[in-house]
Formats: sequence, C-alpha cells, structure tokens
Amino acid sequence: MDSPSDAVRRRRIALALAFAALLFPLATGVATAQSVQGASGTVVVDEGETVDGIEGVAGTVVVRGTVDGDLSGAAGSIRIAETGRVAGDVRAAAGTIVVDGAVGGSVEAGAGAFELTEAGRIDGSLDVGAGSITVDGAVGGDVRAAADSVVLGPNADVGGEFRYDAETFSESPDATVAGGVVEDDSLGGDTGVAFGSDLAPSWVGSAYGVAVNLALGAVLLLAFPRFSRDVADRVGGDALRSGGVGLLALIGTPILLVLVAVTIVGIPLALVGVAAYVVAIWVASVYGRYALGSWVLGRVGRPNRWVALLLGVLGVAVIALVPWIGGLVDFVVLLLGLGALALGVRDRYRGGSGAVSEREAVGAD
Repeated sequence: MDSPSDAVRRRRIALALAFAALLFPLATGVATAQSVQGASGTVVVDEGETVDGIEGVAGTVVVRGTVDGDLSGAAGSIRIAETGRVAGDVRAAAGTIVVDGAVGGSVEAGAGAFELTEAGRIDGSLDVGAGSITVDGAVGGDVRAAADSVVLGPNADVGGEFRYDAETFSESPDATVAGGVVEDDSLGGDTGVAFGSDLAPSWVGSAYGVAVNLALGAVLLLAFPRFSRDVADRVGGDALRSGGVGLLALIGTPILLVLVAVTIVGIPLALVGVAAYVVAIWVASVYGRYALGSWVLGRVGRPNRWVALLLGVLGVAVIALVPWIGGLVDFVVLLLGLGALALGVRDRYRGGSGAVSEREAVGAD
C-alpha cells in the first residue's frame, strides 16, 4: 500500500503531466514564432526568406517572403505584403488584418478590421467576422463576411458567392461576383473568431467543453484535494471577497504582462506569462464550477467532491444556454474561482492557514 508521501507525489506528477499536455501546444506555437521573431515582439518573414509555417502569438506579423505552410495564431496586426505569399491557409485573430499579397489556401479570420486590397489574392474561400471588412481583390471561392461595415470594392473579383451581413454595405458597380451577392442575417452570430464552426453541430463543442472541464477538475481534485476543498470553502465563506480579488486579478494581470513586455528582456517572460495566465483562467473557471457545486450540496447537507464537480460543470453548462444570463453566470463563476485560487496560492506562499500539507489532506480523505 502506498504511503501518504507516495500518494502525494503521484498526484503531483499527474498534475504536472496534465499541465505539460495543456501547455505543449502553446509552447510549440511560441517556439515556432521565435524562429522568426524580432526584438519588439514582431514576427517577420523577409522578402526572399522561406519558412515552413507561422504559429503562435505576437504583437505584429509581417509576411514579405514565403510561408510554405499555414499561418495561424493571434496578433495585434497581421499583414501579408505584396511580395508575400502564404501557400496554405490563414486562420488568425488580430486587431487588423491586411492581405496585399497571395494566399494559396483559404482565410478564416476574426479581426477589428480586415482588408483584401487590390493587389491581394486568396485562391480559396474567405470567411471573416470583423468590425469592418473591405474586399477589393481576388477571391477564388466563396466569401462570407459579417461586420458592422462591409465594402465590396471596384477591383473585387469573387469566383463564388458573396454572402454578407452588415449594418452598412456598399458594392461598387465594377465589382465582379460570379455567384451573386446575398444578404444573410444569420451570419451576424459569426462575427469574431469561430474557426470550424460549420464543421460540427454546436452541441459537439459544448459537450467537448464539459468533458475537458471535468477532466481538469478530476486532476485538480486528485492532485490537491485539500487545496481544492479550501478554494470551495473560500467561495462559500466569503464570495464577495473572492469575486473582488478575481476581478482585480483578471484586469490587473494583463496590464502587468504588457508592462513586462515593454522591455526587450521582458518579451520572453511576457509570452510565458500569457500562457500561464490562460491556463490559470481555465483552472479558475473549473474551480468556480466546483465551488458552486459544493455550495449547493452543502445547502442540502450532502457534501461530495465528485458530485460537486459534476453538478457544477453540468449546471453552468446548462445555464450558459440561456441568453445573457448564461454569460453573466459564467463570468461570475470565473471571478469567484479566480479570486479563491489567487487567495489560496497566496496563503500557500506565505505559509498561512491555507498551507496545510497535502500529506494531511491524503489522511483526511
């Protein structure tokens, strides 16, 4: 039979492996971006240069050379210059996206502003949600555009159908659209990044979200049973404080990361910080659901950590289906979990009341 220390060690190893699996795609993306990354957080493929692909997070992405594969990720701005070519697909989220060059595949994007200029060409289809969209170049396939403002310029040459949803729409009489122009109000819900939304029913994504949240919750409960219980107790005992600390952490952490990234030395730290922040948000959202389930079971006098996890995750998933209310509940649960998580980590670091050893937790369980 395993000793308490062996059980604690095994649980921590399981947690470390789970987090490594979560962080691996992020780490891969950062490493790929760093191979062409400049000192200011800018990823540049210079004219005459060829790279296999671009994937990751950066302040700015500029392609003046050739990308043999796909361009995917998030950035403040993305530009494919006139001399630039992306042989594969572009799947990106950015503040601004400008295509002056050529894309051999399709483009799926979410942006504040998207522009396909007169010199730009997309051989595949274009599916974009943005604040404003301008299409004034060539698109080989269909176009789906959802934005506040959509402009179909005089140099536009669309090989398929141009389907749009916009508050304001203007079409130049010189534009060429082989499949015709169609207004489609249903595209409004696609504004933003919704990669692959047409590939599977919406319930598949919801079910996947429930499954991964339950998996992460199980890892957390097994790895840190006492800490997890303390998080739930904090939410139940002082929800207002947990929510306030969560709001402060949610807003303050990105600001701190931006300040760190201002310096050249701080850019790698900021990228690691972004990855850690994303993981922390996910962990906090799961802890918030677990705390909600624990509170409900506590009210009926039937506490059980596994039932609490299942009840919290499923309950929030069902409530999320209710317009407006679902989003609000999800946000509040995140704040509660994030605040309780931050307070718990602080107590562990300071060796306070929350610093009860996991060996004692194993015995208690």
